[in-house]
Amino acid sequence: MSRMPRRTLLKAAAAAGAAAQFSWSLGAAPASAAGNADHTGEPVALTWLESGGLGAAPGSTLGVPWPKGQYAKDQTFALSTEDGKDVPVQTWPIGYWPDGSLKWTAHAVGPEADARKLSLTAGVPAAPSKKVTAVREGGTITVSTGVITAKLGTNGSALVRTVTRGSTEIARDGRLVLVRQGEIEDGDQGGEKYERYESVIEEAVVEQDGPVRAVVRIDGRHRKGSRSWMPFSVRLYFYAGADSFRMVHTITYDGTVEPGKAAGDFVRGLGVRFTVPMRDEAYDRHVRIGGDGTGLLREAVKGVTGLRRDPGAAVREAQFAGRKLPDPATWDQRVTTRLQYIPEWGDYTLSQLSADGFGLRKRTKKGHGWIGAGGGRRASGFGYVGGPSGGFSFGLRDFWEKHPAQLDIRDAHTDEAEVTLWLWSPEAQPMDLRFYHDGMEQDTYAEQLEGLNITYEDYEPGFGTPYGIARTSELLFWANESTPAPETLAQQVDAVRTPPQLAAPPKQLVKAKVFGGLFAEPDRSTAAKSKIEDHLDFLFSYYKDQVEMRRWYGFWDYGDIMHTYDPTRHQWCYDVGGYAWDNSELSPDLWLWYAYMRSGRADIYRFAEAMTRHTGEVDVYHLGKWAGLGTRHGVQHYADSAKQQRIANTTYRRMFYFLTADERVGDLMHANVDSDETFLALDPIRKIRTEPYTPDRHALSIGFGTDWSGLVSAWLTEWERRGPKWEKARARVLSTMETIAAQPNGFVQGVGLYDLDTGKFAIADKPAVGVSHLSAMFGLVELNAELIDMIDMPAFEAAWIDYCRYFNATKAEQAARYGSNFGTLLLFQGHSRQDAYAAVRTGDVTLATRAWKQFYSSADAWDYKESTDWSTKKVEGPTGPVPGSEAAWVSTNTTALYGLAAIQNLALVGDRMP
Repeated sequence: MSRMPRRTLLKAAAAAGAAAQFSWSLGAAPASAAGNADHTGEPVALTWLESGGLGAAPGSTLGVPWPKGQYAKDQTFALSTEDGKDVPVQTWPIGYWPDGSLKWTAHAVGPEADARKLSLTAGVPAAPSKKVTAVREGGTITVSTGVITAKLGTNGSALVRTVTRGSTEIARDGRLVLVRQGEIEDGDQGGEKYERYESVIEEAVVEQDGPVRAVVRIDGRHRKGSRSWMPFSVRLYFYAGADSFRMVHTITYDGTVEPGKAAGDFVRGLGVRFTVPMRDEAYDRHVRIGGDGTGLLREAVKGVTGLRRDPGAAVREAQFAGRKLPDPATWDQRVTTRLQYIPEWGDYTLSQLSADGFGLRKRTKKGHGWIGAGGGRRASGFGYVGGPSGGFSFGLRDFWEKHPAQLDIRDAHTDEAEVTLWLWSPEAQPMDLRFYHDGMEQDTYAEQLEGLNITYEDYEPGFGTPYGIARTSELLFWANESTPAPETLAQQVDAVRTPPQLAAPPKQLVKAKVFGGLFAEPDRSTAAKSKIEDHLDFLFSYYKDQVEMRRWYGFWDYGDIMHTYDPTRHQWCYDVGGYAWDNSELSPDLWLWYAYMRSGRADIYRFAEAMTRHTGEVDVYHLGKWAGLGTRHGVQHYADSAKQQRIANTTYRRMFYFLTADERVGDLMHANVDSDETFLALDPIRKIRTEPYTPDRHALSIGFGTDWSGLVSAWLTEWERRGPKWEKARARVLSTMETIAAQPNGFVQGVGLYDLDTGKFAIADKPAVGVSHLSAMFGLVELNAELIDMIDMPAFEAAWIDYCRYFNATKAEQAARYGSNFGTLLLFQGHSRQDAYAAVRTGDVTLATRAWKQFYSSADAWDYKESTDWSTKKVEGPTGPVPGSEAAWVSTNTTALYGLAAIQNLALVGDRMP
């Protein structure tokens, strides 16, 4: 069979009887149909994912997509409530279609936008009554929300020099702290060598200056004496009219630890610290610390309740409520004359060392004994200290999920209290990032491949390093004019636990045909469709439950899931090489984001959000020789020696970024623009090459599947965003698409020699077949759908349609087309979505039929079938350490591909279900 260009393929399909009757589905339409833009300008209904914390959070930012050609790049937008009240909104573009029209816009709203439903339309935005401003003068950046003013540092240690409300200073000297332990010994808490570091600012930039949202980015390192290490990047977010601000805090680990060595850079504590002026009398100084749910420890530094002598009900109730007490002259004088004998409790600590328990304690001051003050299971990560003249609320998101965490209040009985939010508790074991085994004499590639064949771990000496991995945390702070009422404190707790997130409805996401147009809203109109929806719900619920049952929590772990289940132990293979942490293997990130975008479900969004935060930070290197590469699945997130593009893949970050305009994720995606340079540093298939290969800048061996998909996703995103390197990125997108399409066998060729300077693949002299079942399963399906929808390049589309058409074809059909078959393949169910896509693009009904056949009746034994027992079994003692449930047949590889195939097949060829 000879190669035919796309237009010829479409023409042949249209002439083929039944195929000519095939109706276009909800997915990507042919070029003639895809350009029909909707110019109606209908309002977009925006809703909050959850209702908790509304009004207490500083504000929210969301992304909204638009159909190609609907709005010009300078379009403005207005926001209103259901009853027509104008709501101030700040808008900016975050994505463009190739024709320059808006693809994505970001919209920021302040705390007054707490109506349950809002309506976004083209128009002139209302101006906020209190604008946020950010002005740089000398060495200070002054940000005002109209309610609070923060002076931010551009040098020195303090990121936040002061926070005032009116004329009252609420907090000052906001800095980062780090405790290093230079040596640890097995079996105890470690050596005595502690070093205390504080932040030193290297750069501060105003990224947005209002009128609704201001953003300041501050970068630097932690320093003690002459040593600086552990770089940080902090963004501070302020919204018009807010009495609070948000911090997004990222650290990148650049220490040295070696397996088997006791000495190294072990983090003992990592935190954010503020000084809080205390002006009120000790009995008017209030401490609030969050417990389970919205529970609070509500005490005063000098308590006047529960005493042997009663000051009076009005006094007691006022202190518990957090109101200023009446003049002590009005109290029972048996209390007033003895106030000096009531202890002042200046220090409080809440430590959460595991996901299952926290402890509270307090003491009068340093040098004196601690007194237990209770405890519970899972603390909210919230605290407050202050009084009637003003106070400071603070909170750390995912407090117990990312244990070990801690909150400290110190010296509240003095003129200056100190609060520390510990992202890593100094009371926990030191952060031990050493590789977990001694190599077991796997010194050669041959020995390492043998190890891979037993534990599925791709080991190589020196590769299991944490150098360059990162972690991002989110914090909230309030400058209160007085101690908040309990109801307000509960709202603040909710805002810390689950920051309010405004969202566009699935209808708008589908209508705009973003992300390839590969999803549609859930449809239960037939029994067959309903059953697939049930299966999708089951799989998400199961993983959500497994996170809880298996305690997939912790500072470095939270957000990831496990790869493979061990039914004999009734346990996931958390300790078996490559079967442990999943690290984005076969795209669970995409499954979750597509599941959210079609449904709008808040629980799926939060799950996907946590995964994106994790996989984009912990599973990827951001410093060092492997910066821009990610690590394959393993017992530790950085342990496996396969450092590849497929894990650092920008495709896994795009959705979260465009749905939220999150700047940190934007940084991660921009950092990947030049990651083609990493192929000079490391050959991803060095262990299995049969011929000598030395990386050559003008002839780098790069695969068209997992390699190119990771590269082109970064280039495409930079182009869409019009980032600093967008013109180079656009050229790379187009040149690589052209030269892949020009290969003798297109995508089936498998690999090409890439020139870093020209951004092109050399055209091979002769055809070859290099197809792997993994090639398209790391976002290539989704990415190519986007590229084809955006860029009119018939030869590229024809090459991709050929790949889609022949992967699930018979070996005889493959050999007839390419001269040889594709060899032994797997993952046919996951590849059924390629059949569905090709069916829609060509109008070939037989491909639609084959899509459903492969989906329901894949030859792979581990693919999910209708005959699968879609249920769980109880697990309880003595079978497992905790009671729960298991579905021993569930595999994360299969779950991700089943989820993506189900969602895309329903959207593309749902009307062709058997």
